[in-house]
Amino acid sequence: MSKYYYKKSTQHIRRLGRFLGIGLIILGLGIVIYIFSPLVVWQITLAPVFAAQGVTSPIPKTTMVSPTTIKSLIETSVHSLGTNYDNANTWFPTATTTQGHYAVGSYTISLPSIGVSNATVSTQDTDLGRHMVQYSGSVLPPDKGTSIVFGHSTLPQLFDPNNYHTILANAYKIKVGDNILVTVNNITYTYKIFALQVVNPDDTSVLIPHFDDSYFELITCTPPGTVWQRLVIQARLQKM
Repeated sequence: MSKYYYKKSTQHIRRLGRFLGIGLIILGLGIVIYIFSPLVVWQITLAPVFAAQGVTSPIPKTTMVSPTTIKSLIETSVHSLGTNYDNANTWFPTATTTQGHYAVGSYTISLPSIGVSNATVSTQDTDLGRHMVQYSGSVLPPDKGTSIVFGHSTLPQLFDPNNYHTILANAYKIKVGDNILVTVNNITYTYKIFALQVVNPDDTSVLIPHFDDSYFELITCTPPGTVWQRLVIQARLQKM
């Protein structure tokens, strides 16, 4: 009887060991996919589009797998764990924000080229799950300076213009020359896009205002479905 129970116990331990090994393999594969999926998404969906549009980008256009790229991916993946990206203040972790005081609590923007109409931009809070968010301290359109707005993106196939978690899923399709329509106090202003660029989350240079004209800057995460980089869409007010 003692031999029987010993054999049964040994088989049970071996079975648990196999399950544990399979679990660790699956976990390892999941981590690898989580870290390197941005490279795949970038290469398949964005690289051809951005190359055609001449987007300024720190991401290599040819050799994607390099020590620098891998280091950037790993650092972003580690830092993103537990980060609440519904809070606009987490998008540029090294940025210093100032409290803005605005005459209006919200306004709307439309992006005709990707089917976004009258999306709400809040000047009062940082909750990107409920609306887009004006970067605190940036000017209110159409004042001289740079109005900066954050909005969520995700995988293009999940695009829903009425869902603020997916509203900019097709932002990578936006081109230089497209318009951004900004409506403040029932007056609509047209901003024409003149530049697109992709930056690292620690590159706060895109948050520096320029006061020689009225600018509008729309920022979202890229590649779609990741938080690896930031797509910055820059536009200038068209004179009436």
